[in-house]
Amino acid sequence: MKSSIINKITNKNVFMSILAVSTITISGCATFADMAGADTATLNASAAQSYNQAISEARSKGLLDTSSTTYRRITNVYNRLRPYADQMNQTGQAFQWQVSVIKSNELNASVLPGGKVVFYTGIVDRLNLTDAEIAAIMGHEMVHALEEHAKSKMGSQALTNLALGVGLSAAGVGDGGAALAQIGSQLGVGLPYSRNLESRADEGGLMLMARAGYNPQAAITLWEKMAKASSGGSPSFLSTHPSNAQRIQAMQKNLPAAQAIYNQNRR
Repeated sequence: MKSSIINKITNKNVFMSILAVSTITISGCATFADMAGADTATLNASAAQSYNQAISEARSKGLLDTSSTTYRRITNVYNRLRPYADQMNQTGQAFQWQVSVIKSNELNASVLPGGKVVFYTGIVDRLNLTDAEIAAIMGHEMVHALEEHAKSKMGSQALTNLALGVGLSAAGVGDGGAALAQIGSQLGVGLPYSRNLESRADEGGLMLMARAGYNPQAAITLWEKMAKASSGGSPSFLSTHPSNAQRIQAMQKNLPAAQAIYNQNRR
C-alpha cells in the first residue's frame, strides 16, 4: 500500500519542483517574502502590533512580570546585549527592541520580527540559570530577529507551496498524493530549513553574548541543563529544532571563535 502511493508522486515534474525549492538560499527566500508583500518594514510593524496586543492581554490577566528578581535579571541582560545587537543590524530598518517577561513555568523564550522578545520566568527559575546562560538565550532570540528568520521562513513556505502547486498540477496528482507530497516537502525542505535557522541563531547568539562580555561557555551549560530537563520528545528529523546533543556539539565547534571575542573584550 505504502509503495504504491509513493510511486504516484515520483513523477519527474514533482521531483524537480521539490528539488528547486530545496536549493533556494535563505536570502532568496527573504527576497520572495518581499515580493509577496512581507517586506521588512511591514513585517516589523505587523509584529509590533501583535506583540503589543499579546502583552496587553497578559497584563490584564496578571501574567506580566515587571518587578521580580527574575524580571530584573532578564532586563539587565537584555540592556547589556542591545547595543551590540544594534551594531549587527543589517536589515535596513532600525529595531524598536522590547523585552517582556511572562509569569509561566514554561521553558521557553521567543522573538517577533523587529526585536520583540518574550521571556518566560520558568526557563530562568526552573533551570536556575546564571546571567550568562540568560544571555545565551537572549542572544539566540536577538539573532533570529536580526537575520530575519521569520521572513525567511515565510518566503520558504511560499516558494514550497508554489513549486508543489505547479509540479503537482502538471503531474496530475490527486489529493492523496498531494498530501503525501506535502509531508515529503516538510521533511525534505521545511523542517531541515527551520533547524538550519535555529543553528544559525545558536552560532550568532554565541558571538553576540561574547561581544557583550558574557562567557560563551555558558551556552554549553545552558543546553546541558535543557537536555536534563527534556524527556522523550520527537526525533531530531521530525523537529524544527536540532536535538540538544546536536546543539551542544555545534556550539563546541564554534566556541573557540566566540571565546576569542570574549577574551579580547575583557582586556
